[in-house]
Amino acid sequence: MRCVIARFPFDLTKSGVVESMKGVTPELVSGEFVIIGRRHYPAKQVGQVVTRQDRRDFSTGEVLRAMTQLGFTCRTRPTAASALVADPYGPRTEQ
Repeated sequence: MRCVIARFPFDLTKSGVVESMKGVTPELVSGEFVIIGRRHYPAKQVGQVVTRQDRRDFSTGEVLRAMTQLGFTCRTRPTAASALVADPYGPRTEQ
């Protein structure tokens, strides 16, 4: 499938992406990621490996769009819910 990433056309296939990512250790996921096999790769890491371009040259959205079109599952890492911390001294009262 022809995909445009960072204004450059690439002929990508799902099997080609899987082959490119073999042996690549996934980095820590902090935002959007692509599921390839049983591993979760950050979108920027996938884009860098597949296109051989610097991560600053393309957006996460471009990679996610291309990977979705190829049939990969793309997700966003959920943020930790901020827990409400009760005041340990209770409400302030005047005496």
